[in-house]
Amino acid sequence: MKHLLFAEGAVRHLPAAPIFFGIFTFGVLGLFLYLVLRLDQD
Repeated sequence: MKHLLFAEGAVRHLPAAPIFFGIFTFGVLGLFLYLVLRLDQD
């Protein structure tokens, strides 16, 4: 729970544009989907 509150505070004080957070999230989800598809093929 502490980690979640820390992340929330970090996002609130983030000086960068929210678009960077969107790109980062898209990249993580894309990588996760890629790994799931690779594991599913085996």
